[in-house]
Amino acid sequence: MKTKPKLPLLSTTLLCAALLCAATARAADKGTPVTVTPEMKGAGIVSSGLTLPKPPPVSGDRRKPVASWGKPLPYPIVIADRRNNRLIEVTPDKRIVWEFASPDLSYYRGNEDVNFSPDGRQLAVSEEDNYDLHIVDYESRTVTWTWGVPDTRGRGDKMLNYPDDAHLLEDGKFLTADIRNCRVLIIDPKTNQIATQWGKPGQCRHDPPRTLAWPNGATPMDNGDILVSEITDAWISRITREGKVVWSRHAPNVRYPSDAFPTADGKQVIVADFSKPGRVVIFDPATGKRTWEYFEREGEKALDHPSLARELPETGDVIVVDDLRNRIVVIDRQTKEIIWQYGITDTAGHTPGLMNYPDGLDLDVFRDWKGALQSRK
Repeated sequence: MKTKPKLPLLSTTLLCAALLCAATARAADKGTPVTVTPEMKGAGIVSSGLTLPKPPPVSGDRRKPVASWGKPLPYPIVIADRRNNRLIEVTPDKRIVWEFASPDLSYYRGNEDVNFSPDGRQLAVSEEDNYDLHIVDYESRTVTWTWGVPDTRGRGDKMLNYPDDAHLLEDGKFLTADIRNCRVLIIDPKTNQIATQWGKPGQCRHDPPRTLAWPNGATPMDNGDILVSEITDAWISRITREGKVVWSRHAPNVRYPSDAFPTADGKQVIVADFSKPGRVVIFDPATGKRTWEYFEREGEKALDHPSLARELPETGDVIVVDDLRNRIVVIDRQTKEIIWQYGITDTAGHTPGLMNYPDGLDLDVFRDWKGALQSRK
């Protein structure tokens, strides 16, 4: 009787590797449960304890914002207060006027990025270490949509692996960067289907839009193009909705680019360096050269893992989420001094004036909180 010949050692090794890869891929498609640590739960479900005013109606938008508060901060900000598992809105005079505490830690926990929808009525939220995305209705303070399986990482049906960034686009679709799956997704909340995918799980190299090297930022621009930030080699790329790369540049002098944004005029790019000490860089994509930088090595002005920086409209100053120092600061564009701060440096908490690992923000240009609060005096 003939016996089956033994495979050569090399072939056996390759076969085992192939089987292992296939098994790993199947596991990723099905999802892997994640152990929830005390750090991931943070402070639990907390509230500022304040009696909050009724929000004024929407009367502005990004193109025609409501009346400005002027310098140092022209508009209220909605903040993703990550380890407090809540969203809060803070006015330029540092009053909390709106708050959304986690309704249930099992599916809403660790909100790390937040942005208003184009009409100002909804908030897009991403949760990296809860592996899901949400839409929160601003008026009713309710979660109206969730995508992803909480505490389960994967790449199969409706699964994510460390989603960062959250934006609702003009057409109602949801934009996010799925970091560890090395892809950027545009999801249709109406059908729960992926409408667009750039990058491929398991292929983490810079060749947009075919493959992406650990993308952690995806930001829509006014004309519909999208800025994509890749961690590896600090790549920032501008890509059209159709998937055409307009330009791709290394962010100069940045080690870990986090959530690149266009400047107010749309001509340059501002990006935070998620490092210690951190920095903020503005650069011209036409030349790749820095045009402005904020960097302090130590002391009160130094940043510790800033996750987001944006140029403020009207003033040109820079607002920064300084994650690990538990604060949000506004930096004067000319003097590079901190001229506004919410949160006590290096102090975590949830009572008014305190945060616990703030990780994202957006400007409320939609509601005239200034007029509403003045009329109540």
